[in-house]
Amino acid sequence: MPTDANRQFLDFEKPIKDLIDEIASMKNRQEKTKLDLSEPIQKLEAGILEKRKEITQNLTSWQRVQLSRHPDRPYTLKYINKMTESFVELYGDRNVKDDKAMVGGFASLNGETVMIIGQQKGINTKMRQLRNFGMANPEGYRKALRLMRLAEKFNKPVITLIDTPGAFPGLEAEERGQGEAIARNIYEMIRLKVPVICVIIGEGASGGALGIGVGDRVYMMENTWYTVISPESCSSILWRSWDKKEVAAEQLRLTADKMLGFGLIDSIIPEPTGGAHWDYDEAARILKEHLIPVIQELKQLSPEERVNQRIEKFGKMGFWEEM
Repeated sequence: MPTDANRQFLDFEKPIKDLIDEIASMKNRQEKTKLDLSEPIQKLEAGILEKRKEITQNLTSWQRVQLSRHPDRPYTLKYINKMTESFVELYGDRNVKDDKAMVGGFASLNGETVMIIGQQKGINTKMRQLRNFGMANPEGYRKALRLMRLAEKFNKPVITLIDTPGAFPGLEAEERGQGEAIARNIYEMIRLKVPVICVIIGEGASGGALGIGVGDRVYMMENTWYTVISPESCSSILWRSWDKKEVAAEQLRLTADKMLGFGLIDSIIPEPTGGAHWDYDEAARILKEHLIPVIQELKQLSPEERVNQRIEKFGKMGFWEEM
């Protein structure tokens, strides 16, 4: 987790940065002058928590999108490291290569062996290039499916962590069957005989999210989004410019509360005050506490019941009128 000195701040988080800067200045002054400034420092530290709470209470849709992309936000491997033990990463799709944008493997979650799979963004420029900014190629989705089938073979629950700006849109990805790979995953995930839990931990864009997003339960963390297209791309299609991205974000109804209202997700998982980027341990603890009882609940059902409930759940999504 970044220290206060190394934190990055979004525009609307500037009041928090001002308080942190003021605390740093007072601590420096205290060290130099030997004056006891502990009381005003404590007040300022309490003010940071209040400011974090105040800022996140009335966020716009676009600000939620910005929070989901926060450079300090924890990614899939961070959650795996914080939530699980004995993680064994598995590689390759047994066909083309290993896609670094998709990670997965067996791990122990509260004593329960699970298969955990997710998109991984990079934490710095070099790693972002290696991970392709979390945008998986077809081999990434085929790798994910291979791991899900492996979990099914050994009767282990599957957990997917979704955080992607979309599947990789390059020509070579289309040549290798990007659309087919995602469609195949959707089809096969509906039929998996083991419990499947999907959690959107950051960005949930387009087929990139759907490729590992079909499960018995689908959750969104508080400051995430889930929709068919990013606000910027939507704006560029409708207005030939990215300038209307805030309007597009509002009209896409992409935030967790809207998705819950539409019946597209089952629940919203809260984040630490101000967002998951403020406290990785707390964010992982909250997520873990949501996952454990759901796994136990789903294990009580027979494979046939789980598959039938999944088909019914996704089959009744959407709004339509029969003439």
